[in-house]
Amino acid sequence: MSEYNYRRIAVIGGSRIPFCRSNSFYADNTNLEMLAASIQGVVDKFGLHGMQLDEVVAGAVTTHSKDWNLSREALQSTDLSPLTPGITMSMACGTGLQAALMSGAKIASGQIESAIVGGTDTTSDAPIVFSRRFSQRLIALGRAKSAKAKLQAFKGFSPAELSPQPPANGEPRTGLSMGQHCERMAKRWNISREDQDRMAMDSHHKAAAAYDAGFFDELLTSFAGVTKDNNLRPNSTMDQLAQLRAAFDRSPGGTLTAGNSTPLTDGSSAVLLASEEWAAKHNLPVQAFLTYGRTAAVDYVDDEGLLMGPTVAVAEMLKMANLKLQDFDFYEIHEAFAAQVLCTLKAWESDDYCRNRLGLEAALGAIDPGKINVKGSSLAVGHPFAATGGRIIATLGQILEQAGSGRGLISICTAGGMGVSAIMERP
Repeated sequence: MSEYNYRRIAVIGGSRIPFCRSNSFYADNTNLEMLAASIQGVVDKFGLHGMQLDEVVAGAVTTHSKDWNLSREALQSTDLSPLTPGITMSMACGTGLQAALMSGAKIASGQIESAIVGGTDTTSDAPIVFSRRFSQRLIALGRAKSAKAKLQAFKGFSPAELSPQPPANGEPRTGLSMGQHCERMAKRWNISREDQDRMAMDSHHKAAAAYDAGFFDELLTSFAGVTKDNNLRPNSTMDQLAQLRAAFDRSPGGTLTAGNSTPLTDGSSAVLLASEEWAAKHNLPVQAFLTYGRTAAVDYVDDEGLLMGPTVAVAEMLKMANLKLQDFDFYEIHEAFAAQVLCTLKAWESDDYCRNRLGLEAALGAIDPGKINVKGSSLAVGHPFAATGGRIIATLGQILEQAGSGRGLISICTAGGMGVSAIMERP
């Protein structure tokens, strides 16, 4: 690799629309409309009107077939030049961060100079389809050339075939939901209900304090009349959280609740990345640099732990970067569930896990809790699957800019037993 001169990947900044609980304020909005709003937010923030960028890369998890190139259609609804290419990709909850790593690699290698990356998701506008058998009948009907052939297409028809098929809330290979998988993890790692509730409460309090301090003013673009995340509960208390029933395991041993798990959420985010030269040419200050990234997977089908992928991704990334887990000023660990974060932290502190699963000589060690999710995270602001990566990049970029210098670690778990990690630095 020494023969190449890689360029630094500049994070200029980002914008997102407020995140809202599904079937609330954005119930009538689409992924296309939301993603366009966040991209337009970046355009407005950095004066990109009429400008041709090298690419826009974004995606969604819950999509309609008509959104086959969501990114391209969304950017054409903004003030960007229509000559800007759009690329749609998806990696579950890691979509936004993975998009940044992909475009960032192109910037580093000199293939492109600029990109907007991000993601969007709505479960308020989930695609509802017919059964496969009925869909096949409709295809046969469309091909039929005669009345007899058209009637033949419905031979043996049953009204049950008209039953709608919503997106499955579960892993295809296990049939278990993400919450059920995480409940298993919590039991394996002995994560208490109290610790989960405390993390959730702290996330709400930190996000509320950040709002009060004006931290989110530059990060949010109002949309559909909404100016603030509507999942935020500034007055959350341990007593309130303790009264909630377990959501995934209704037995006395269940610990995951609606309070310490992220709600289904609608929203979008976008981030501007560039080379230093491009940023300087357009008089745009650099917030931070995206320096390392890593993606990993675990064998969750054999019950390794669906959301333990980040433990592997971060360990491998630290080795690449020649850094210790403690060499960071800020940690942005996506709070899909409080239990997921606590399992991850406990795994990094475990000699057994780090030696036998991660192949390390010793445990990675503990992290200063005061440096984790300092502005709150997904438990407080919500989690529109593909939009979370962009939210975290933009949040960490602003944190580093306000701090003046520092290094931050990003860790995101995803469905499918994967994890995505990254490092951002401001010298």
